[in-house]
Amino acid sequence: MMAKKKIEETFGTFKFRVIVDTEEDVFRDIELPTSATFSELHRSILEHFNFEDGEMASFYLSNEEWEKGLEIPLMDMGDGVVSMDNAVLHEMLHQVGDKVLYLYDFLRMWIFYVELVEVGESVEDRAYPFLALSFGDAPDQDSKEMEAMFEGEGTDEDFGSSSENEDEDEDEFGFGDDENFDSNEFDGYYDQH
Repeated sequence: MMAKKKIEETFGTFKFRVIVDTEEDVFRDIELPTSATFSELHRSILEHFNFEDGEMASFYLSNEEWEKGLEIPLMDMGDGVVSMDNAVLHEMLHQVGDKVLYLYDFLRMWIFYVELVEVGESVEDRAYPFLALSFGDAPDQDSKEMEAMFEGEGTDEDFGSSSENEDEDEDEFGFGDDENFDSNEFDGYYDQH
């Protein structure tokens, strides 16, 4: 515990390079106090990429291959597990090169690659978080297609098509044609009423 406190007092700030997963190179260098929480980093990323808050998000401690490690979710689930509000940066990140994945909006799956690129001292009279560098135009938050809700499910083109195992007389819900049903008896009903 004493070593962590010493790191915080000695260096004061972390600079993160945050790269959004798009075809174009778009990144932001953001400085935060080492005592800031992941919640503050979350809000800062959204602010500097012009994304609106309000969607689910998680950080994942990562490695050189950008694999997901320990999850730091946005919401405290009440089970004593770490969340963005109680996870302090200097308690989770220890050296330049440490990597974190940030996922925002679980339907659109925006992925940000966050790397600790510098540990430094606080600058007097500087408001934090501080945008140290901005490169490229941030994508529109709604520009990414929503991911399929169910992996392995068919596309919209497949919806309602019959499989080879279905009886040809059955509709998409498994009901056969009703010999007593005459669709013409409803024609004009709504026009008259």
